Parts: sequence; C-alpha cells; structure tokens
Amino acid sequence: MLTIGKYNFQSRLLLGTGKFESLDVQRKAVEVSETEILTFAVRRLNLDRKNEAYFLDQLDLTKYTLLPNTAGAKTAEEAVRIARLAKASGLCDMIKVEVTPDERTLLPDPLETLKACELLLEEGFIVLPYISDDVILAKRLGMMGVHAIMPGASPIGSGQGINNPRALEFIIEQAAVPVIIDAGIRSPRDAAYAMELGADAVLLNSAVSGAGNPVLMAEAMKYAVFAGRKAYESGMIPVKRYAAASSPLEGMFEN
Repeated sequence: MLTIGKYNFQSRLLLGTGKFESLDVQRKAVEVSETEILTFAVRRLNLDRKNEAYFLDQLDLTKYTLLPNTAGAKTAEEAVRIARLAKASGLCDMIKVEVTPDERTLLPDPLETLKACELLLEEGFIVLPYISDDVILAKRLGMMGVHAIMPGASPIGSGQGINNPRALEFIIEQAAVPVIIDAGIRSPRDAAYAMELGADAVLLNSAVSGAGNPVLMAEAMKYAVFAGRKAYESGMIPVKRYAAASSPLEGMFEN
C-alpha cells in the first residue's frame, strides 16, 4: 500500500493528464491504467470557464485523488499562490510543488522549491516536491516534513529514462517518506527499473500521452510498475562479475 499523508492507495502508478490528443483518449488511458492519483497543472484548468469541457468532466472523481501541481511557477511565491488557488477551488489538499524557472531544461530550482515547501507545510498542505536527483536536497526536504519526494529520472518530457540510478538509490535509502520517480520516463522498462531500485511509485505523463497508442501504453505501464515492485519485494539476486552455474556441480557423473 502506498501512503501519502492521510491517503492510502493500492496503485503505485500516478498519471498526468496533459497533452492527450482528445478527452476521450485521455479518459480511456486513465481508466486502463487503474491509477488512483491524477496530477494536472492548476494553470491549465479553466476554473473561470465552467461552460468549456475539460478532463474533470469526463471522469468519476469519486475513484480518484487529485494532485494539482504548480507547473509554470518560477519562484516560491508563485508556487504558493498557485497552491492556494487549488486548495480554494476544493480540488485537494495535496500539492505537487514544481518551481522551474529555466524554460529550456525545466529543471527545478532547489532553493525556491525548499522555500515553497516550507511555506506550504506551515499552511497545512500535503506537500510533494518535484526535485532533481539531488541526494542532499531530498534529505533536507525529508527533515522539513514533506509527505513524499519526487525526484526526476531525467528532464521533464525528455524520454531519456533513468540517467542516475545511484543517486535515486541514495535518495530512496535515506527517505522516511515515499519516493515517487517523476519525469523523463519513456518506456515500461524505465518504469520497471525505477520500481526495482526501490521507488514507492512512478508518475508518468508524456510517456503515455505522447505514445502512438496512449491507451495501450497506459496498460503497459501499469503492468511494468506492478512487476518492478514485485521484483524489488522478492529480493533480486546480486550482480556477479562471473558466471554462476544454475545447477550444482557436486555429484555429477564424470567420464
């Protein structure tokens, strides 16, 4: 079971809702993924245009927990303002903190992220910061009291997969809260590998919405996350430098 703050989830796959070619494809992908957490940019919601269709209209929201994010924020102050808007709109008391001032790389600003998390924790939010694979920052955020840590596997939407598995392992080893691998995942192989490293969950968007068949990819990612978690829990064999016979040599007949 995945526990984030006061919430408990069976699924370990979180799904972003942006960039789908249509609301119908988006709905089908969400359903087949069996995710329980949907994340989205607050700035992309037409909160003041209720007559226009958007993804929340297509789903039975009793089945999902919404995770608004502060995408587009370039400072801590902007992130806090967006989080307050989400909470005031009654969407959820969880917030994914994204502070990305560099539009080319979309890498998170560590200092502004730290500041935003501190302010939002003081206001009673359930806080999930998006960070780079920064081991020390992850430790500082954990000590501060965030409810989950979301290190990127590689830059947002890049499809590079897991660039620095050792750093992710260090973050996972020291974390007292769930670690959710976020950003850069391309394939089910990447998702399974993230879970094999010991991650508690994986968040996907572009890998699904940008696939040739998003619904089929959502299903594939569901199974990959499940298989990776089972592999981690099973206790995989250690990596060896040389071969190790699968059958014992003792007692074999010799000519």
